[in-house]
Amino acid sequence: MSDNLELLIIISTPESGDIANELGKAARRRDINWAVFFTNDGVLTLADREFAKTVSSASQAIVCQESWQHHMAACDCPVELGSQTNNSALASKAQHIVSL
Repeated sequence: MSDNLELLIIISTPESGDIANELGKAARRRDINWAVFFTNDGVLTLADREFAKTVSSASQAIVCQESWQHHMAACDCPVELGSQTNNSALASKAQHIVSL
């Protein structure tokens, strides 16, 4: 896997979970260095166990802490808690960004 961040997937809606899951699986198959950032009610996609498994293959998986607290506070977060600053940092390193 390359040290360069080739793909950043930003998930901001729960409806994007299926698409993001397939993109993540494809990135894993192609050995692409990818990361994912969850914000707004896109954090709800992490309730899907299959998708959470796919996310575990990302080089970085970060969720906006405020979004997590607003939508999923009763659950343990399966990825790193962060902020929009993390999102910006990932975006600055990514060769390609897909925002869902």
